[in-house]
Amino acid sequence: MNEQLSTIATWLQADGQHVEKVMVNGASIDSRTVRNGDLFIPFRGEQVNGHQYVEGAIAKGAVASLWLKDEPNPPKNIPLIFVEDAEHALQELARVYRQQLTCKVIGITGSNGKTSTKDLVASVLSPYYNVKKTEGNFNNELGLPLTILSLDADTEFAVLEMGMSDFGEISFLSNLAKPDYAIITNIGEAHMQDLGSRAGIAKAKFEIIDGLTENGKFFFDGDEPLLRNLTSAKKTISMTSFGYGEENDLALGHVTSTDVGSEFTVHGILDGTFTIPVYGAHQVKNTLAAILIAREANLSVAQIEQALKTTALTDMRMQPIYASNEALFINDAYNAAPTSMRAALTFIGETQLRNQKWVVLGDMLELGNEEQKYHEALADQLVTMKLSGICLYGPRMKWLYDALKKRDTDVRLLWTELDYEMIRDVLQKETNAESVILIKGSRGMKLERVIELVGQKDVHA
Repeated sequence: MNEQLSTIATWLQADGQHVEKVMVNGASIDSRTVRNGDLFIPFRGEQVNGHQYVEGAIAKGAVASLWLKDEPNPPKNIPLIFVEDAEHALQELARVYRQQLTCKVIGITGSNGKTSTKDLVASVLSPYYNVKKTEGNFNNELGLPLTILSLDADTEFAVLEMGMSDFGEISFLSNLAKPDYAIITNIGEAHMQDLGSRAGIAKAKFEIIDGLTENGKFFFDGDEPLLRNLTSAKKTISMTSFGYGEENDLALGHVTSTDVGSEFTVHGILDGTFTIPVYGAHQVKNTLAAILIAREANLSVAQIEQALKTTALTDMRMQPIYASNEALFINDAYNAAPTSMRAALTFIGETQLRNQKWVVLGDMLELGNEEQKYHEALADQLVTMKLSGICLYGPRMKWLYDALKKRDTDVRLLWTELDYEMIRDVLQKETNAESVILIKGSRGMKLERVIELVGQKDVHA
């Protein structure tokens, strides 16, 4: 963003002071991370009033600030715009700025794989276009507007992740971002406690089409019957399915794990063989969405193949990490729900990377009233796998531990509610250069601590 402060005041239909000849080229809601040229947006909460940081933000390089009309004692010597509500003003600012942009916007949501798909889409486009993507978890009603405001005028593709926990939230974000392309990666069980059922989750995710631009296109997980049902009632939107099933417009063929990641074939509206430096068939499936976007960007199969070879995902997404004892960790500890947990376990069960296979699993959160059932159900898959050890962490994983004990399995089995060190000690003593270890749990469990405690030799993103 590179706009006159007086123009921003007009966009917000707000009065201001000292707004003449002030240029704004960014926005910030955190005085600790203010950059030169930013417009500071103070929020007033129960614990903290951001107005007390306005002058500090100016000292750090901000050129102006918003100020709530009912907040007393606005500083007289600082460029200010007076608004009724800071959050609404931020969102309205992003909405108007989005209208000025000429870039293609790609909106991504889903129960699992949003961030990985965002990274894959950005990676396949970046060698050929000026691409900007959502950074970190800036995917909500505050983060998405800030991402939009960070887009340069010469951005060609903006890859925006959209998160939610309840109905209406994705619709709001989609109408704010106005995506030219919308993607739903899958439908899982996350936020079941708020949305009641997987059908409710699908309905909430499907809201991403609400803000599609005219002639916009929608890409979705065609293996998911709930999405098939929803799309069948929408005949006016261009839709493309991807997945394992042969009925998909872009279908996944053979997937092979190699020393450097995954090699796979696709067929349908595009045929080719591709390699990504990431493990897991579920990550390969996410890559199908990136291939479809690349096709929309008029990239050739050869260009797509080359770009995907150097894909870099955000850490803790099926990330290979070599431990100090030569064991190979597969760090998938960013988050977990039953769908993604089963996918990661399938990879470990099928991989030929190492002969001795271990899993370290943490609680799956936000599953609502059926959380015990979802944890216990993992036992059915685990007992079919040829594992050397299973380490479970967290109070909810006690349900899985008890279920496995009833199966009378011979696998080395450990459960601890809070002690990372207990798992560390077992892994240090019992794993080696022949071992591959899956680390998987919800973000709140912070299972990457296990890897930190064991110690790592080298990291391969």
